[in-house]
Amino acid sequence: MTENHPIEYADFEGTIPEGHYGAGTVMIWDKGTFVTEDDAAPEDQLGNGELKIELQGKKLRGAFVLVHMGHRSGRPQEKSRWLLIKRKDEWANRRWKVDAARMDRSATSGRTLEEIAGAPRRKAA
Repeated sequence: MTENHPIEYADFEGTIPEGHYGAGTVMIWDKGTFVTEDDAAPEDQLGNGELKIELQGKKLRGAFVLVHMGHRSGRPQEKSRWLLIKRKDEWANRRWKVDAARMDRSATSGRTLEEIAGAPRRKAA
């Protein structure tokens, strides 16, 4: 589990040095807002093992449900297993590919992880 971070971290893109918590290159993959289904409080939904939301991001849009796997099993090793499922709606698109070139770029700066890290761009072979 990751502890809460200050809201000021929401706009951070860069490299966290080795030896520090969260070391590595950080990219803002998507940015936007969400609303819960039926205006239900997120904490109430999460307490029941699922969260039904509509994402209004730059990359992810539409209805999703976050489901806690093994919620009723009572097995501690499954406490942190969650599955995000895209629901069928006007934004559903079977041709959508997470590995498309535009998905490889920051939602705020347009840079790739390599560019954020300051690594030189590789030349096409």
